[in-house]
Amino acid sequence: MLIVTLFLFANWRSGEIVKHRVLFRSVDRNHIDIKREFHFKKYSIADELVNIRIFSQLKVQSFTISAEAGTYGIWANGIEITSTLKTPLIKISYINDSIEVKTFETIIGRYKKIKLASPDFIKSFRLKLISPERKPRFYEDNLTVEVESGNLKLINEIVLDNYISGVVQAESGKRSYQEFYKVQAILARTFALSHLQKHATEGFSLCDHTHCQAYFGKTTELDIMKAVSETKDKVVVDDNLNLIEAAFHSNSGGQTANSEDVWGSKLTYLRSVNDTFSTKMPNAKWERKMAKEDWLSYLKLKHNYPIQDSNARWLAINFKQDSRKPYLEANNIRVALKNVRTDLQLKSTFFTIIPQGDTLLFKGRGFGHGVGMCQEGAMRMAKIGYKYPEVINFYYQNIQLIDLHKLNFFKDE
Repeated sequence: MLIVTLFLFANWRSGEIVKHRVLFRSVDRNHIDIKREFHFKKYSIADELVNIRIFSQLKVQSFTISAEAGTYGIWANGIEITSTLKTPLIKISYINDSIEVKTFETIIGRYKKIKLASPDFIKSFRLKLISPERKPRFYEDNLTVEVESGNLKLINEIVLDNYISGVVQAESGKRSYQEFYKVQAILARTFALSHLQKHATEGFSLCDHTHCQAYFGKTTELDIMKAVSETKDKVVVDDNLNLIEAAFHSNSGGQTANSEDVWGSKLTYLRSVNDTFSTKMPNAKWERKMAKEDWLSYLKLKHNYPIQDSNARWLAINFKQDSRKPYLEANNIRVALKNVRTDLQLKSTFFTIIPQGDTLLFKGRGFGHGVGMCQEGAMRMAKIGYKYPEVINFYYQNIQLIDLHKLNFFKDE
């Protein structure tokens, strides 16, 4: 039985894109790579499998698994060693550079790699970490487990849109609006397809942390499932038909940022926009106090800012932003606010400083890097009746929403 995983769609950073076909890699039980071709007019990308490393920030030593839906077999060395019918609860542990599979009474065996797989159309499993201890999570589709650097490496082999559903819940939360879920689904799908090679050298596509996209397992929300289904195969491309960098953040504070002001790279679709939808949302404002001398010492030591100059000193303690600025500047010295935000762990770069004696009050707006879609603003737009294409076109300029399998650009000449 072949397991087909998405191999290559586009490389946004290099600007390369496969124009007439998409290559996929099929892996058989002997791990022989076979390149195959699928055409979008015949095939839905949403049904492909992707490899997501789960619990990627933890050093996993042991866990239990059981079937939630469907029947699973546990495979090692091309042989089914047990199943959830025979063993409803299975414990997996790292022991002496091997993976030990056991019931709580009997050791089934030790292996270098195992796979949890089900032939059923609807299938999901419960996974409970024992070491380190964590609450149970539920995942759809299949799981592979390998040994890596003294720990267990867990990879969820999952249908793309099942993964997207989980991402939408992790990134958006529950009880949001249907049109917002659609927006988040399209952006999550666009991000996933444009970054499938992000962890290729490590043997998987994406991780479950914010380094890629937050993902904590299957969604529990029917509205999210519906939103993902209704936007199946939809992605966002720029005017050159490349998948966009689908950046988003929590709250813009009333104005989003240009991409070059945060990442140094100017992208035509990531332009600053005035965003009144975000200004009355929960993360629109914040405050932070700091001793004046601590602020000036930080600027001097970290950025060589000329605090000895009276004018530069005044600018530093009376800094104002009526609209977003990328720098604090004086005497040809530029202090990048993105670095200030990181160093001082501020919620955003969009702040004004108000002197209060020996203390400075940082009055800030927004939460996050500020580039692309403001999630809270998009939620507000969805609440008051905007449809998902309107939301996406508001936060990203010069873009198109497309169905991948219908795009003539990808069809054979």
